[in-house]
Amino acid sequence: MKFIYILTEEKTDSFFIQVLTAVLVLMILVIVFYQLFFFVEFVWVKYISPKPFYRHFYFRKLKLSKDQVYILNTQFSFYQKLNLKQKIYFDHRVSRFIKLHKFKGRSGLYVSDQQKVLIAATAIMLTFGYRNYTIKSLERFIIYLDVFKSKINKAYHKGEFNPAYKAVVLSWKDFLEGYNIDNDNFNLGIHEMVHAMHFDFLKPNNDSISAILFERYYKKIKQLLQNNPTYRQNLVSSKYLRNYAFTNNFEFIAVLIESFFETPQELKNQFPEMYSYVKKMLNFNFKGY
Repeated sequence: MKFIYILTEEKTDSFFIQVLTAVLVLMILVIVFYQLFFFVEFVWVKYISPKPFYRHFYFRKLKLSKDQVYILNTQFSFYQKLNLKQKIYFDHRVSRFIKLHKFKGRSGLYVSDQQKVLIAATAIMLTFGYRNYTIKSLERFIIYLDVFKSKINKAYHKGEFNPAYKAVVLSWKDFLEGYNIDNDNFNLGIHEMVHAMHFDFLKPNNDSISAILFERYYKKIKQLLQNNPTYRQNLVSSKYLRNYAFTNNFEFIAVLIESFFETPQELKNQFPEMYSYVKKMLNFNFKGY
């Protein structure tokens, strides 16, 4: 009996080792495949075709509450133009974005669901063409009721991006005005969020597909303006972009992307090359754009 027990025990141990080995081999294969997939995609996007292999894949899609969906359906025009499948993806991303970020009111301001949803929706709209939609250099939003005194330069601002604090600071009054008037090429939320994206994507250690796309077409836009003085002069003379856009490269790209979202057809008609670069920069292929 003792001999039989020893044989059974040896078979059990052998089976356990085989299962463990198979699991380890499978894990190694998954890791190798994962690394190989992203290496191939990186090479493909960087040197062959500027398109990620896919944009959406979620094990479990998060949902917004009925009240949150109502806010998007009634106050966010980009969301209204999406089809049902796109709305499901958008809801998931907005929900996760809200969970990942802090929202703080200042001067006694209570942060409402409306503020969280519309701010998150602005960020998700900007990155909806990407697979990686979070901005690593952005962790919190500071919301004032109106203009505020900046801790950076002590001047009064409507909005700013503070990279040291990883924060976008906003005047809620001016944020709302950006959406209430949707054809003046001025949208505070988009403007400050683009600053955060720009800062994050141009970091030397950021090799995400999103960063590759952004940087590639950012360079093309700069080259278009630098190598073609006539084109730049026509852009300035047209008054399509407000003068503030020509302060520096950071302000230019922020104002340009604001205009892309607010008056896409006008940008396409007047400056088709610029329009095309922004569209490809954001990997944007949605209704109205």
